[in-house]
Order: sequence, then C-alpha cells, then structure tokens
Amino acid sequence: MPEPFIHVSGLRKVYRKREQEFLAISDASFEVAPGELVSLVGPSGCGKTTLLKVLAGLQDYDAGEVRIGSASHSFDPSRDIGMVFQQALLLKWRRVLENVLLPAEILGLPMRESRERARDLLAMVGLSGSEDKYPYELSGGMQQRAAIARALVHDPKLILMDEPFGALDALTREKMNLELLRIWKQSGKTILFVTHGISEAVFLGTRVIVFTAGPARMAANIPIKLPEPRRLDVKTTEMFGDYSRQIYHLLGME
Repeated sequence: MPEPFIHVSGLRKVYRKREQEFLAISDASFEVAPGELVSLVGPSGCGKTTLLKVLAGLQDYDAGEVRIGSASHSFDPSRDIGMVFQQALLLKWRRVLENVLLPAEILGLPMRESRERARDLLAMVGLSGSEDKYPYELSGGMQQRAAIARALVHDPKLILMDEPFGALDALTREKMNLELLRIWKQSGKTILFVTHGISEAVFLGTRVIVFTAGPARMAANIPIKLPEPRRLDVKTTEMFGDYSRQIYHLLGME
C-alpha cells in the first residue's frame, strides 16, 4: 500500500451565524492514495464543497485532522492545488492560451517554459488550434477543457473539481467524463471530483465517498472495481447497477 497522499480523520465543520449553528461536515474520515480519482457524491448542502475548501486551505474546521502530502514530500496549497469549478470562469478579455497561463503568472513561474506547457496541455485536452480564440468562441465543453488545462499548467499534485460538468447538456457531459478519464490517466494526477450525479460518480471514481444530508455526515467509502479502460457501455452492466443501487440506498432514494 502506498503512503496516503490525503489523510482525513474525524473531520467536523460547523458554520456559525449569530445564535445559529449549521453542521456542514460530521466525522468524515478517509484516505486517498497518490494518483487516485475519488468521487464525492451527495445532495446539495451535504458538505462536499466545504470539504474541497478545507482541503484547499480556504476553510478552517472545528475538529479532526487533515493532512496532505507526507514527511518526505512537502505540500504547499498555493502551488500544489489546481481547481476546476462548475463554470469555466475564463476571463473573457483574454485569449484561451492567456487564460491557461494565468496560474503560472500569479505564481511567478518562468513564462517561456509555462507557455510551452500550456500549449502541450491544450493539445492534451483537445484544443489545439484554439490558443488564440476568446472564450465566447468556444462551446461550454471546450471552455471546461480550457479550465482543466488551466488547473494543470502549474503542475499541481492535487486537482479539486467541484461539479465541473454540471452546467453541460447530458451528451456533452458524458463526452467530458470520457475526456476526464483520459486526461487523468495521461497526467497521473490525484483528483477529487464532486458531483450530484450517482452515475457520474460511479463511472469516474476509483472510489465513491457518499455524504448524506440532515445532519450532514459521511455515510460510506466504496471502492469501484469496474473493468478498465472504462467505456460508456459499462453503465448497462449489472455491476454498475449494483454500485448505483448501493448509493441510492445510502441516500434514501430507493
């Protein structure tokens, strides 16, 4: 077993406003190995995005332990995390290549090498020839491809993805699922992927972590043993259906 890249133990987060308290995460505990793609699934308000913020160093927490990296490999959130959100959030006045280069500029990385890496990443995500286009010239799926390239340009160790395909139509979303698996395999990055979609969570994840609502709690950590490489037709198999039914049951959706 490789040393865990992410270690979360007994994590608890409470939001406080005036006299009221809202339990966002209750006793979450899990580990993620280097190079895993782990899906986080659950209803709105169950703490998935809060968990990503805690891991990114953007949110404190009330109890438990969170550790990323190891004694032999230091971890700097500002340098070692890439984030992809539900909206691509590309700057409309910057061309695609300039948008991808933004993290490298902020971090003060050598621009010649970064520009070459950005072009290579755009090729990897299928956007060769779009470097000089503006965001409005791209489809929604193409904009999210650019956002993934931007998240990778500074070569982070961890990619956090918060409902990145939620705003796309169903067919584009399935194509992007396949693209993400290809990019993940090619890049070798560790990825945490937040989604509301049970089918999407099972299809993408090496494991699925299930959060339930009211009060928010981590309900399960399910290893996914689907055949590799994963193809869309795996969704028609009995094994895929069994995983999905297990998660539906945990979420009380049967």
